[in-house]
Amino acid sequence: MSFEQDFGCHVFRDEVMKSMLPSEVFVSLQRTRKAGGKLDEAIAGPVAEAMLKWALQQGATHYIHWFQPMTDAAVGKSECFLSPAGDGSAILDFDSRALVQGEPDASSFPSGGIRNTFEARGYTAWDPTSFVFVRDKTLYIPTAFCGPSGVALDQKTPLLRSMEAVSNEAVRVLRLLGWKDVSRVTPMVGAEQEYFLVDRERYEQRLDLKLCGRTLLGAPPPKSQELDDHYFGRVRLRIASFMHELDETLWKLGVAAKTKHNEVAPTQHELATVYDSANLTCDANHLVMETMKVVAKKHGLACLLHEKPFHGVNGSGKHNNYSLCTDQGKNLLSPGEHPENNLTFILFLAAFVRGVDRYATQLRMSTATPGNDCRLGGYEAPPAIISMFLGERYTSLLAKCSNEDHGSGKRPVSIGVETMPAVLSDDADRNRTSPFAFTGNKFEFRMVGSAQSIALANIVLNALVAESLSFFAARLEQSTEIERTVREIACETYAAHGRIIMNGNNYSQEWQAEAARRGLPVYPDSLSAAAAWQMPETIDLFGRFHIFSELECHSRYEIMLENYRKIALIEARTLLEMVQRQVTPAVIACAGKSAAQLAHLRSVGLDNAALYRYTQRLSKAVSDLFAGVEKLRDDLHALPAEVSEESNRMLRDTIRVDMEALRDISDGVEQVVNAADWPMPTYTDLMHRV
Repeated sequence: MSFEQDFGCHVFRDEVMKSMLPSEVFVSLQRTRKAGGKLDEAIAGPVAEAMLKWALQQGATHYIHWFQPMTDAAVGKSECFLSPAGDGSAILDFDSRALVQGEPDASSFPSGGIRNTFEARGYTAWDPTSFVFVRDKTLYIPTAFCGPSGVALDQKTPLLRSMEAVSNEAVRVLRLLGWKDVSRVTPMVGAEQEYFLVDRERYEQRLDLKLCGRTLLGAPPPKSQELDDHYFGRVRLRIASFMHELDETLWKLGVAAKTKHNEVAPTQHELATVYDSANLTCDANHLVMETMKVVAKKHGLACLLHEKPFHGVNGSGKHNNYSLCTDQGKNLLSPGEHPENNLTFILFLAAFVRGVDRYATQLRMSTATPGNDCRLGGYEAPPAIISMFLGERYTSLLAKCSNEDHGSGKRPVSIGVETMPAVLSDDADRNRTSPFAFTGNKFEFRMVGSAQSIALANIVLNALVAESLSFFAARLEQSTEIERTVREIACETYAAHGRIIMNGNNYSQEWQAEAARRGLPVYPDSLSAAAAWQMPETIDLFGRFHIFSELECHSRYEIMLENYRKIALIEARTLLEMVQRQVTPAVIACAGKSAAQLAHLRSVGLDNAALYRYTQRLSKAVSDLFAGVEKLRDDLHALPAEVSEESNRMLRDTIRVDMEALRDISDGVEQVVNAADWPMPTYTDLMHRV
């Protein structure tokens, strides 16, 4: 088979369903999948029968209810299709009950106090809007995951709730604008996944990479990304082989991996998938991350998804490209040739401006992780201040909101070579410094971390757009002149919320001051951003659209606090072990050799001031390392045992400061210790020897 015929061959896709299901069952299932109608549970039996038959043809022996707990991972428990028959033989057993509902143990997954300790049971429920697939001889069934009372213990459930909310409000608005045939609007998402690859053998020699996903020590290499020679450059043969197998594996799973290239930092790369519904893209991105790690290992590589594996070079993000499409395939963020007369575009653009300004805190909260704390604010990552790039054309369109022609937004650019085709420069170009940029017919949210699930970011986006559309719809429902009201809404929105628009350089010091003057919220780290879960406006927003209950909001806050503490402690303990058992002994040994050489020279009547100073420097480094270790250990002992805001602030303001000080000592001495004596692969080994 050719690679295009291979696409989706491991997926229980529409074509397969149509051929294997009774026509009335197929139509009923498609009504649920495409139009969001209620699932007819009577069809579950025939669907399960067809799934089993197809899975066996694919070589499957087990099935998994695949769900996304609040750990930024996707997991499941394998169950065999075989059941004992009682006579020493076995029968195939996969019926509607096995398809529709599972009961995995929920006791070891984060719940944030949302369930009692003794309530171990959780429930998985089949999500018929996601595709079932076979991987590693196992049938994967995408599911939601909830507790005994129905509270969401996962990422998928609230994502699906938010998709319904934004669809309902968007349809409500579109009907008022004359779109009579629209019955559903879907958030469409394309995720760009950045990642690093390092040699597996060297990865295994770095305790920090194995346990923390990032380097806690490491002096800068002589050459990093200064020459900009890695970006879009030729892919090394070993990496190209990995990328080729990764593409083929994903294609067979129905994941439309589209682009791949070298990123800015050495050993950093990117993969982007084609747009799909937010739910399917979220599922696909989990598959992308899992598959990257598996395929990398087969090629003697390790895939690093941490947002900042290497200090002082580019970090990795996950650019979340977002738009809204009707069930007839119309992109509501497409301006058309004359956006000044496109009332739908004007109104939806205004909805984003209003929503992002009103809920900037919640949007920042959706990207709050300890890993992202290491990334945001530099090296092509956006700052931790939410702002929106529209470009001058669309900013002017909202500000004036008349039917005046604001130009095409494109201007011809002369290359100076007559044989070359004309090039048009777009005013809505990508602003690489902007957290939230309009890029022609979609918004690109660039703050999401590379290791994160994209679910929460899209939950917040769906919610803030739904709230703005609901606000606009109430106004339009009282109007007798729709066009005039739309233009009034746009102008009023710009006047009230235009402060969120920043079309310039978000890295500049001037912008920091200007953002403060405008009153834009600033949350420099995930600990401060996490507090948004407790805010009344957060609880009100999510509660109004039945996305998260107040209890579910509080639980996620508790999970974020607990996760922050766990990661900080793992990193601190790892650093202590590396410094005590690897770095300090290496420096002591090197200092001993240097002292012995100095003593030998002096024994033959020679004295070398440079060697003396070198030995003295090594000796001082040993003392500094011991002192740094004692400081960090003492502060860890003083840390309160319970998870709380206070203890986490100590982790942020004291423990992380201790760690940086200890790192500075180690990185400084690394640059003068004999390379053969250094106990772990250096940045040069990791970044330039793949």
